[in-house]
Amino acid sequence: MDQIDIRFEESGSRGKYSVAMPDGTESRLTYSRVSADHVIADSTYVPPPFRGQQIAERMVERLFADARDGGFKITPTCWFVADEFARHAPEWDDVLKR
Repeated sequence: MDQIDIRFEESGSRGKYSVAMPDGTESRLTYSRVSADHVIADSTYVPPPFRGQQIAERMVERLFADARDGGFKITPTCWFVADEFARHAPEWDDVLKR
């Protein structure tokens, strides 16, 4: 999937990045907004047939870019998001809230 359309929505304290998959399923990264400058990334899911195609990585990259642009920090409680932060350290440390 070279081109992926990552959709974003936020309602109340919950937010989601999602990608509609060709078979009608959805990949998603969800978070809870703790305050205007802090979110907790709590879950990432990609349906099994689409794993290994960098979809989750791109959703995390989008969350990171939005955090940097929007001036908020991220606490990753999702293991995948935490792994991506570790992989991109120290480059992403400016938006990591421990």
